[in-house]
Amino acid sequence: MDSNASLKVFLADDSQLIRERVNALLAGARMDVVGEGATPSSCIEGILSSRPDVVVLDVQLEGGSGLQVLKAVRSQDPAVAFVVFSNNSAPAYRKRYLGEGAVRFLDKSTEFDQLAQAVATAGRRVH
Repeated sequence: MDSNASLKVFLADDSQLIRERVNALLAGARMDVVGEGATPSSCIEGILSSRPDVVVLDVQLEGGSGLQVLKAVRSQDPAVAFVVFSNNSAPAYRKRYLGEGAVRFLDKSTEFDQLAQAVATAGRRVH
């Protein structure tokens, strides 16, 4: 049995194009995308209602930041794993997000090919 088949993932990114690319990538890895959002409030609401195993989270969202989502969700459901996937990959961002509980921090421009594996690894931590 494929261990990724039941892995539920939520995509939190302000770019529709990125969400489509990530959705296709994860579908190819037999993961189930259970929701998507572009704003902090839509992401928080969507994550808490869909209860994914892993959230792929961008630093920059429409009208806010991924940090708002990370903090809000972890305070209500600490079992959700976060993989930050962003072009804003400066050390200060990495340190802040990992310090707030993100499992991994990947740079969209250089680590896209590592995303599916990072999500799978993060998902196994919660099961």
